[in-house]
Amino acid sequence: MARRALATFLAAGLFAACAPADAEELRPYTVVGDTIPQPLTGTKGDSTRGRALVVERSSTCILCHSGPFPEQAFQGDLAPNLAGSGGRWSEGQLRLRMVDAAHLNAETIMPSYYRVDGLARVGASWRGKPILSAEQIEDIVAFLVTLRN
Repeated sequence: MARRALATFLAAGLFAACAPADAEELRPYTVVGDTIPQPLTGTKGDSTRGRALVVERSSTCILCHSGPFPEQAFQGDLAPNLAGSGGRWSEGQLRLRMVDAAHLNAETIMPSYYRVDGLARVGASWRGKPILSAEQIEDIVAFLVTLRN
């Protein structure tokens, strides 16, 4: 429970420091089992941009996750290591985890990066806006699937 409280506190502070994705109409998607099989944008993302997003603190990824990012001295340990993500989960499974991790686990501490409804304690500047854009989600997914080891 202490880990969850710490993660919530850290995430809230970091979210306050970065702006939400530009106001965009959420693109429709279909959940099939434990995946969102089709890209939110209709095309695959760019893995180079995805890596940059994961490594920069404003995306919040390395606040909780660690991974093969030697340039980042401080990485989280509250969530699974991202190394090997592409070997553990499919592209569609990774996409659903990014879009709405609570769909898979209602008790998760991972934010829903592309969901805006049914959320509690959302700051006024974040209401009705996703944390990440559809393009950013696809870029991160494109990167994560490359992490095989």
